Amino acid sequence: MSESVVLHDRRDGYAVLTLNRPHRLNAFTEELHLTLAGALDACAADDDCGAVILTGAGRGFCAGQDLADRDPTLLGASPDLGLTLETYYNPLVIRLRNFAKPVICAVNGVAAGAGANIALACDIVFAARSAVFIQSFSRIGLIPDAGGTWWLTQRLGEARAKALALTGDPLPAGQAADWGLIWKAVDDDRLMEEAEALAARLAAGPSRAYALTRQAIHAASRNTLEEQLALERTLQREAGRSDDYKEGVAAFLEKRTANYRRKKRE
Repeated sequence: MSESVVLHDRRDGYAVLTLNRPHRLNAFTEELHLTLAGALDACAADDDCGAVILTGAGRGFCAGQDLADRDPTLLGASPDLGLTLETYYNPLVIRLRNFAKPVICAVNGVAAGAGANIALACDIVFAARSAVFIQSFSRIGLIPDAGGTWWLTQRLGEARAKALALTGDPLPAGQAADWGLIWKAVDDDRLMEEAEALAARLAAGPSRAYALTRQAIHAASRNTLEEQLALERTLQREAGRSDDYKEGVAAFLEKRTANYRRKKRE
């Protein structure tokens, strides 16, 4: 039996999902999309999974779409790439964006095309110092997709977004971190160590507060200040009624470490 195109490793409190087509730099196929969606659904339904790490097998994170599946010459006609986005990539971006638990991406090596933008859809992105992010679409006559035009413009501004998209030049991990595109660049041999330490920390934390915090931050770019203040009021009201808040306050007053996971299992 061949190995799955997505490896799903359950750890104590979190899961590691590994894109597993290293011979093709983990490029996306329909099978990979469907398997990853299933793995994410399984993590969402797992009460013992408080966070998810997404990474890649081999020497790179993800090279984007496997072009062998979308070659007009072999297909005998131009593929409907809009349908590909509508069916696979856009739902994946929304799934990651709205996922109920924190998603950490550990970028090992190249993240190109849609692979770069799927990484950017995650909540927190670590990258090995040897990693590069490449908006490679212009090299094959396409525009950035999988949210690429949105992530780049929102995080870097129009000038840098245009330059990266039009040139397709690689952006080294260290520069991506300095520019604020990702959270942190780390030494290659510490990539998974740092990602897993954070995943374990988040998995042990106040999950409802994390979900509400992400919801508020996602809304901030489209809200006025007044709208954002109103949203904070609504979400804080919900957070204040949660078991996590009760446990957090009790732990603070009792001068002990909060045990949010115990509360979830009661």
